[in-house]
Amino acid sequence: MPVTKKFLKTKPEVQVTFEVTKDAAKEAQQVFLLGEFAGWEPIELKKQKSGLFKATVNLPTHEKECYQYRFRMVLADGQEVFDNDWDAEGYASNPFGGENSIVSVVQ
Repeated sequence: MPVTKKFLKTKPEVQVTFEVTKDAAKEAQQVFLLGEFAGWEPIELKKQKSGLFKATVNLPTHEKECYQYRFRMVLADGQEVFDNDWDAEGYASNPFGGENSIVSVVQ
């Protein structure tokens, strides 16, 4: 589940592309990105022809050094599965007894 970053020269932001591979999506019909940068409101990743799910978000670099996030996958039967980014830059404990992924916005 790679994350790619592009630091913007004209704004204090980094453009972050979040991806969930077909294997990691676990037969999901939909995949959502949940992150503190969006108040934990879901952002839907768009499914590519290859089966990869992808979304790009601009994150401010002047507010924090890193942000926490997770993925929510909706399976065909309606069941929801939460998962972390397998290749995250780090992990932080969450209040539900699990962990969240971390993405750094420091260059």
